[in-house]
Amino acid sequence: MAIQTLDDLAVQGTTLGVRIDINSPLSDDGSLADDARLQAHVETLSELLDRGGRVALLAHQGRPGGDEFRDLRPHAERLDEMLDAPVEYSDATFSADARRAVENLGDGEAVVLENTRFYSEEYMEFSPERAGQTELVDKLAPALDAYVNDAFAAAHRSQPSIVGFPSRVPGYAGRVMEAEIEVLGDIESTPEPRTYVIGGAKVPDSMAVVESVLERGLADRVLTTGVVANVFLLADETDLGDASADFVYEQGYWDEIDRAADLLAEYGDRITLPTDLAVERDGERHELAVEDLPPEEGEAAMDIGAATVQAYAEVVRDSGTVILNGPAGVFEDETFADGTRDLFETATEAEYSIVGGGDTAAAIRKFDIEGFDHVSTGGGAALNMLTGEELPAVEALRD
Repeated sequence: MAIQTLDDLAVQGTTLGVRIDINSPLSDDGSLADDARLQAHVETLSELLDRGGRVALLAHQGRPGGDEFRDLRPHAERLDEMLDAPVEYSDATFSADARRAVENLGDGEAVVLENTRFYSEEYMEFSPERAGQTELVDKLAPALDAYVNDAFAAAHRSQPSIVGFPSRVPGYAGRVMEAEIEVLGDIESTPEPRTYVIGGAKVPDSMAVVESVLERGLADRVLTTGVVANVFLLADETDLGDASADFVYEQGYWDEIDRAADLLAEYGDRITLPTDLAVERDGERHELAVEDLPPEEGEAAMDIGAATVQAYAEVVRDSGTVILNGPAGVFEDETFADGTRDLFETATEAEYSIVGGGDTAAAIRKFDIEGFDHVSTGGGAALNMLTGEELPAVEALRD
């Protein structure tokens, strides 16, 4: 069954539960430090409100016990500024007060309901049918005519606010969800040759992407960067020095070296490793060719070097499609930002370019790089789609 979108929804005068993902960095005073995730949903929300919908917004912020586990008042205030429609805030999620706030909405008005994670069952995984029987869904669904899921970044979770409502009321994909499914779910239709630039520090997830895209014939070339590249270099019997090797071990990634060795043995002609790396020496960036490794005692690989960036750039420019997943180094430190910035800027020159979520999207925001064809809002969800796994939120809408 195809997934219904906003094109299939008669909006005027209907009360809609809309799940968005606005989990954002906060300042010490609880205010929003970055509103990028809110901006991503403006198209969906503006359309629903302009078409006369009565919008009840469901979202989460932080994790229990964390410094950013806060209420959604600042998010509601910021959305009220961003949208050409009134946005109120309710400090309840599904209680009688919350339902009254929803029932009192007029056409073209919205209310942000309280952080769904203030409710314990939101931290549990359920089948859609069982999620539809939880307190959150059971109490709130009767007040809704339909449900719209625009929270792609949380689509890999089976929590009540994500998968429960479509079992009780008609479900639709918002514009963010629709775009993500169309792009990430149809990589095989993008221009060839396809180059995946795989980096970052989440090695098991990234290795799963490498393995999947090579097995499925989606990748003509995989360029490795970041800690992922370090793991492949170790698998290729490169002496990175104790500091880099110890980091891989301390993160529990030692078994991934064997996995990388297997991938090199089977797909080595399509996997490219760095030819030079950057370390910190006397407080400055120092680049070493791979054949000149190991570095001095205590020096760890922090970025790819200029020769690698140049070689990778040539591959990227000749690609029909480039998929970026993970930064090339410790881009938060300006000393080691060159590899990520230069490689990502080059990727915009490809015929078609896709940016995975998470740290990859954070890097392009930091460097203010524009020109990509698609920037995903999801980290884990994007990884799942790239590896061909089903997303619970998508399946709930499909079913």
